[in-house]
Amino acid sequence: MGYMMGEMPSSNTVWRSYLRARGFRPTLLPDECPDCYTVRDFCKDHPYGIYVLCTGERDGTHVLTVINGNYFDAWDSGNEIPLMYWRR
Repeated sequence: MGYMMGEMPSSNTVWRSYLRARGFRPTLLPDECPDCYTVRDFCKDHPYGIYVLCTGERDGTHVLTVINGNYFDAWDSGNEIPLMYWRR
């Protein structure tokens, strides 16, 4: 899809289009710190299903997957604050 769009596969435009084409829809999460809602909190509240979470200083530049209450990422991002999630 990145090739067809003339973008890098990791660009926000590409992965968001990819998810949308496969039936995923975004949902914004509240941004209420100092009691911020973390990736770990999201996992506790969503023990079933497949989700793609967007994190990153207000711009959603990082994504990770949550499957049945467990998050999968390149590092321990449990304390990151998700901005939105995608679910099919």
